[in-house]
Amino acid sequence: MRQPPPALAVIFLVWCAGLGAAAQFGKISILFPVLAQVYAGQSAVGIGLIVSIVGIVGLVFGTTAGLFVARVGPRRAIVAALCIGAAMSALQALGLPYPLMIASRVAEGVSHLAIVVVGPTLMAAMANDGNRGFVMTLWASFFGVTYTLLALFAPADAQALFLGHAVWMAVLAVALGWLLPADPAPQVDAGGRGLLARHLAIYASPRMAAPALGFFCYTFLYVALLTLLPPQVPEAERAFVAAGMPLISIAVSLTFGVWFLRRMRAFRLVQMGYVVAIPAFVLLAFGWGSGAVMALAGLWLSAALGIVQGASFAAIPDLNATAETRAGAAGAIAQLGNLGTTTGTPLLAAVLGGQGPWGLALVAVLACSLGIALHALQARRRQTRST
Repeated sequence: MRQPPPALAVIFLVWCAGLGAAAQFGKISILFPVLAQVYAGQSAVGIGLIVSIVGIVGLVFGTTAGLFVARVGPRRAIVAALCIGAAMSALQALGLPYPLMIASRVAEGVSHLAIVVVGPTLMAAMANDGNRGFVMTLWASFFGVTYTLLALFAPADAQALFLGHAVWMAVLAVALGWLLPADPAPQVDAGGRGLLARHLAIYASPRMAAPALGFFCYTFLYVALLTLLPPQVPEAERAFVAAGMPLISIAVSLTFGVWFLRRMRAFRLVQMGYVVAIPAFVLLAFGWGSGAVMALAGLWLSAALGIVQGASFAAIPDLNATAETRAGAAGAIAQLGNLGTTTGTPLLAAVLGGQGPWGLALVAVLACSLGIALHALQARRRQTRST
């Protein structure tokens, strides 16, 4: 009889699946100049769609994926998603014409969405009370770690990168298919509720919706800052800021963030992260044009928002006790996270261009305040329901 593997080993493999999911974005970002030449007949919007369409799938179907995972089981869902991801990367290595490339990216969007919904659900279930905060913070690092690894080690050749990604996904599909426990029998909805009613139930729940509502404000700000801030920093400090912001975000969330999660509720830590970020936005506006001040403010913001990122994922199991509600919460995070990523950069770029750094700071402070207020509202709703 096969002995069950150590939980931490399986957790690590699920996190590696998250790295593969993040690479579904990252591989295209790394190869963007190459793909712009390959598809030179396409407009700038058409080239950009190769990157963004994966996120659009998550934006539209995020909560649907959570409901699907809860019904079919996490093992089936993640293995199927990894197989789809491996197959699409292998096809892309052949050099697809543009319409087929877009079709393969839509399929990758489905694969990506399933992994980012299943990943935190599985990891939360396999962790124990002593290490759950660390495990969920580790999951939250998967995008930053992937982009760092790709920047350091990704081959410049598109075919080699696509094939390498296909092998990564295929190996993980085999490993997790072997190591994960069998799923329970597929759930049957005895209540007969429709898809819209299920979506409404997720966002009406102060437990399932709260992590996603707070996370939306994070993705609205953080991806935009990584995109917009480094080019505005004077050249002497620019490379330091561009490299340092994602790294300090990961480092702080995995150290101080985990330490705080042992001492306070995850949603309270999200609020604290936003509180700490607010004066850094003010400092950024005051010191705009000064490389040293902008570097300090950028690293400060990355550290504060890194705390928000890790605590937002930790809030999923902190607020939701069952696999079904955790999957719903993870689906909502995927959906609202993609909404924040999609809207934050163009809106903040327009504000920065039209109103300058103080306009940027004002919108950012409002977004932080909204994140604090949304969690306060959901906490009050949970308290009301329990009395």
